[in-house]
Amino acid sequence: MKNDGFTFRKRLRSFRYAFNGIRLLITKEHNAWIHCFAAVCVVIAGVLLGLSRMEWVAVVIVIGAVLAAEAVNSALEAIADFVSPEYSEAIKRTKDLAAGAVLLMAIAAAIVGGIIFFPKLIALC
Repeated sequence: MKNDGFTFRKRLRSFRYAFNGIRLLITKEHNAWIHCFAAVCVVIAGVLLGLSRMEWVAVVIVIGAVLAAEAVNSALEAIADFVSPEYSEAIKRTKDLAAGAVLLMAIAAAIVGGIIFFPKLIALC
């Protein structure tokens, strides 16, 4: 990859590519739809339950981390399928590891959600 130096036009173009990646994630990746639905539910619950500033920080970080992990997983799967359209044990292992990373992040996000939301829900009872 050739490095032609820094220009603002190139930086703006890179943002356009990044936003297109987010658009592709949200419009084309079925698993991302599930994560987005969960994120919307969490945000609504957070508003209704009055999360503190630090609780919002934690929620935003884990939502972003899960979506970023899903984007990396989707990109890895796309390139793996392109490079090796036929079955390959190495490609399967790679894709399974990437999917496992998303699952680990989703589990961590659920734990953070439990730590934040369970006490608030119990207090309502």
